[in-house]
Amino acid sequence: MTQARDETARKRIWGWFFFDWASQPYNTLLITFIFGPYIQSILGDGARAQSVWGFAIAAAGIVIACVAPVLGAIADRSGTRMRWIAIFSVLYVAGAASVWWATPEDLPLVPVLAGFCLGLVGMEFATIFTNSMLPELAPRERIGRISGDGWAFGYVGGLVALILALAFFAEDAATGRTLIGIAPLFGLDGTAREGTRFIGPLTAIWYMVFMVPFFLWVRDPRPRRGASSRDVTTALSDLRRTIRDLPRTPSRLAFLAASMFYRDGLNGTYALGAIFAAGVLDWSVVQTGTFGIIAIVTGAIFAWAGGRADQKFGPLPVIVTCVVTLILCVLAAMFISRESVFGTQQSIGSSTPDMAFMIVGATIGAAGGALQAASRTMMVRQGDPGRMTEGFGLYALAGKATSFLAPLSIALATSLTGSQHWGIAPLIALFAIGLVLLVWVKPDGDRAA
Repeated sequence: MTQARDETARKRIWGWFFFDWASQPYNTLLITFIFGPYIQSILGDGARAQSVWGFAIAAAGIVIACVAPVLGAIADRSGTRMRWIAIFSVLYVAGAASVWWATPEDLPLVPVLAGFCLGLVGMEFATIFTNSMLPELAPRERIGRISGDGWAFGYVGGLVALILALAFFAEDAATGRTLIGIAPLFGLDGTAREGTRFIGPLTAIWYMVFMVPFFLWVRDPRPRRGASSRDVTTALSDLRRTIRDLPRTPSRLAFLAASMFYRDGLNGTYALGAIFAAGVLDWSVVQTGTFGIIAIVTGAIFAWAGGRADQKFGPLPVIVTCVVTLILCVLAAMFISRESVFGTQQSIGSSTPDMAFMIVGATIGAAGGALQAASRTMMVRQGDPGRMTEGFGLYALAGKATSFLAPLSIALATSLTGSQHWGIAPLIALFAIGLVLLVWVKPDGDRAA
């Protein structure tokens, strides 16, 4: 009996891991390394692309911020997290698949970005419910390691998807060939950028296939039933009370506020990093994809290592170290261009700017992987065990309430200065504010007081 119970617990953990594996390509392929730079290449103006991309992601963030905590509160009352995950998975798949319509000739920019944002909303909402399952997977002393392992597993999934995309589909605009020198598979027309556009349907198919273990092995511990009108009313009342009472839990409030800023900065770094490189260094889709491979590898390694550091030292030291590292990375990026690296003039054709930005990207990947895994663990320590989905709804709210700030401030700074370098400067302020607010966070939350 004990052996069977242990086997079920292991399968549930692995099923939970598979959500990270299945969903990561939306971040890797669409937001960061392929679709974002593709939009930049079509628009032809790095500053304009950075602004447009920033406004689109800001719009999705506003929707997520408004709805996320309400959904979490309702799910805690009704115990139907799996059903919500299924619903938002449909949005993920539909949004990812819509990227196919991003034709280079007569690009329907608004409909394409609307579809992209729909999928992004679906991914973020599904993540709220899967994150809330973390404290139920194992004893508290093990969840830091499980969170890190899950995040690392997701990074590996993103890496595999990115390699497949670069090797067999995403073509160089000049040659029509993929990274390994072949035409895109399935007879896709490289001159019409069909290989790159197929990344959207590929992301959708990947998600549908690899969510199967999740739905087979993960179950809600509470009875499955629909949310009644009474549940909705009670959940909203509970949510209002929770928000009103946040000042009585100062550590949780400080963490939510801190994470609101530093996660916004991190998301802005991820969402606009490849577009920055494409515009400043004139990288192709294949080059930004290669850059992505390096960043994902370091992200996976340090998410795994960060999980072990989390288990040994707790999540707070991991978070502080990562935020400081990210501030230094953004500062470094502001001093890298095709003409100059940290004030040193570069000759025409020099590879030094490319290598310097590769190192910065690898470091961002490392710090970002460990930071996200440790933050998920910290939310478990700060949250109410009996209302964890609501807690992660608030966590999503904290991550999205100002999620428009990074892309919007970058878009505005870029538009006002006409410089992609000065455009990313607001990220430093976001990380710095988050770092200061961490001073008031207790490692074990308010229950330790």
